[in-house]
Amino acid sequence: MTRSLVLGGLMLVAGSTALAAPLPTYELTLQDGHFSPAQLKVPAGERFKIVLKNIGQGPAEFESTPLRVEKVLSPGVTTFVVIHPLKPGEYPFFDEFNSQLPEGSILAQ
Repeated sequence: MTRSLVLGGLMLVAGSTALAAPLPTYELTLQDGHFSPAQLKVPAGERFKIVLKNIGQGPAEFESTPLRVEKVLSPGVTTFVVIHPLKPGEYPFFDEFNSQLPEGSILAQ
């Protein structure tokens, strides 16, 4: 059974569908090939969001082969990626525009 309530011109509907909880969110800053923090620690088995901010002077890329994700950011751009639940382990990521610099990683525990 579905119930509805009109409140201030908005219709609120309650039923068997639960509202999804907000995703855990982590921030990752990219600056001229450097990631901050260099490692994100996340709980294993849960979806999560990474907010990516390019504060560098040139383009940046968040890329991870094992996670199958690639996101290019122009200077000054903020965007995000959603990562599926991970098994425990370490998942590397890198900036292809600055491949000579160290990689970062996600540690799922």
